[in-house]
Amino acid sequence: MILNGKLLADKIIIELKEKINRSFLQVQRAPKLAIIQVGNNLASNSYIKSKILRGKQSGILVELHRFEDDVQQREILQFLETLNSDPSVDGIIIQQPLPPSLNIKELMNHIDYNKDADGFSNYNAGKLFLGETAIRPATPFGIILLLKEYNINVTGLNACVIGRSNIVGMPIAKMLLDLNATVTICHSKTKNLSLHTKKADLIICAIGQPKFLTAEMVKKGCIIIDVGINRLEGNLVGDVDYEALVKKASFITPVPGGVGPLTVVSLLSNTYQLYCLHNNLKFN
Repeated sequence: MILNGKLLADKIIIELKEKINRSFLQVQRAPKLAIIQVGNNLASNSYIKSKILRGKQSGILVELHRFEDDVQQREILQFLETLNSDPSVDGIIIQQPLPPSLNIKELMNHIDYNKDADGFSNYNAGKLFLGETAIRPATPFGIILLLKEYNINVTGLNACVIGRSNIVGMPIAKMLLDLNATVTICHSKTKNLSLHTKKADLIICAIGQPKFLTAEMVKKGCIIIDVGINRLEGNLVGDVDYEALVKKASFITPVPGGVGPLTVVSLLSNTYQLYCLHNNLKFN
């Protein structure tokens, strides 16, 4: 079965809009997400366009603040101070990638943790790994929502996460552990990767290599979540060889239309959660 992320994203946007409409009656302002972009990366432009569009559909104001490639670290830090102190701003994200001259870790941790819509700050990452309520990184959050939508119970499943980034691999591994899966994290130094993937009931592939996961590497009936978005011969493809695996997997996400749309709406959901926090509203 194909896991349709776009269909679920549309559903979440409708639900989010209804919640925001009710909240607006009490607060008299809409939630606001501020995006900081440095440079003019084409992929970033596409992601930002999607965030702005989905923001309009849900009732969330999305403001883009763009800086030139030669911007200094201190200028971004100063601007973050302005956003941190602005009561109309509920969420802040820094669009990646950034020029190598900028220190992304310092910038991330300069965002007020109560406005950290990406959930990448040390504070929110720490709370996630301590099992406490926290803003969860959008892509892993979207994956969990997708699994729940299709009633996929991961309790007791052998889950293999390919990739150990702080954006996807590490947080999704922790979220799966919290749902009682048995998790193996694989990476570029893993020996005999297929030994682990062939045992897996659930595979999350997030490494940025087109069609990396092949049919020979998985067992029949495996659940496959493809996080990758790559350009290959002018087409968008994932980290998974979709055509070879679509009939072998019990569930699989397509690219595009799988995890990507849920990353955007999960970010907006995080923004609404922060909006509720700032205005003493119940988040549900």
